Amino acid sequence: MKPRQNRRGFLSPGLDLAGLVSAERRDVAGKVFLFSSRYLTPKKEKDMGQGISKLTIKGYKSIRSLENFELRNLNILIGPNGSGKSNFVSFFCFLKAISKHSLGSFVTQQGGANRLLYFGSHKLIGKVIVVDLSYEFQFHPSVNNTLFFHREDFSLEHRRGLGSTWSDKTGLTESSIFLKSADKESENYVEEIRERFVSTISKIEVYHFHNTSDFAAVKRPCSKRDYDYLRPDASNLAAFLLFLKKKHEREYQNIRETIQLAAPFFDDFLLRDSLDNPDETLLEWQQKNSDYPFHPSQISDGTLRFICLATALLQPNPPSTIILDEPELGLHPLALALLAELIKKASLKTQVIAATQSAGLISQFDPQDIIVVERKNEESVFRRLPLEKLKQWIDDYSLGELWEMNLLEERPENE
Repeated sequence: MKPRQNRRGFLSPGLDLAGLVSAERRDVAGKVFLFSSRYLTPKKEKDMGQGISKLTIKGYKSIRSLENFELRNLNILIGPNGSGKSNFVSFFCFLKAISKHSLGSFVTQQGGANRLLYFGSHKLIGKVIVVDLSYEFQFHPSVNNTLFFHREDFSLEHRRGLGSTWSDKTGLTESSIFLKSADKESENYVEEIRERFVSTISKIEVYHFHNTSDFAAVKRPCSKRDYDYLRPDASNLAAFLLFLKKKHEREYQNIRETIQLAAPFFDDFLLRDSLDNPDETLLEWQQKNSDYPFHPSQISDGTLRFICLATALLQPNPPSTIILDEPELGLHPLALALLAELIKKASLKTQVIAATQSAGLISQFDPQDIIVVERKNEESVFRRLPLEKLKQWIDDYSLGELWEMNLLEERPENE
């Protein structure tokens, strides 16, 4: 049965989606696809987290100047190869390294300051706004190819309209504000600032589930005690799922049933103790009508990536911001539709940023969700779609079709 699409490219509301998978999954398909904001108005989750409201980046990799750019709870980045999507994603890793006091290690792993700075730039400026909290920094490169803080600023607009600012010129390679011992008058203020910033920035998670080779960590045994959060490469996926199965059964069952939509043969995970080390477990699984324990290497790469994505997007306590770089890799068109609904559901609870080149995935979102990334005059340029100009097209074409027709972005320039 071939999926029907309406004139905007979305799966038609009246379509029996479960029929594309199997009749016994109708109830599960309904659960997933009813999350779509196109067919009903969803309620905001009660435990909605605070994501980044606005972002300024100047002098980071291919991003020469991006100033006060608005980020919403759902942000889908599209653009050609080399436009700067991955550099934008990398900046969030940079922010997290600042909050974790591991900036020096991050700069070294990236190959030094020269690899992070825009062509010939001698400074890197960033500004992050979360509701009424503003964190601004400026870095300069050193002669030994590291970065050091030239200045840090925290600003807080209090509820009564009274502003407060904490500034420092440090010359250090790690944040001095987070390490500073405050005096009695500013102690409560600094702690409030620190907790809010750390809560938002340190809980950003950039997920990369691309490595599904035989040597991938997700296919190896992992410690059952490593369950506090899902790691960026899903290396602790087995332990995390075991934790959910024991402590968050509803979310575990949602993950399991969603996987069954994309892979109808899948039944459940085993998550047994390792015979060699009872402290470890492995991502073993079973298929329907069989009790044979399959090894994680005996599942397709695309299915394994979908398992990782479903777990990340349906986890009970998600990060403050979930970032996915090319999540469509290796996924079937039906799995892409499922992924889009999972992304939209997750965005009701936390901030989601996804960078993609999939026309099929783009077609599942609204124009206001899209951020176009282009490379112009040797720099990355970011913009929202011009909704007024799209009105004449959007009723007859999906966003993916408009992108393929080159109506959402310009062709890459020769430089």
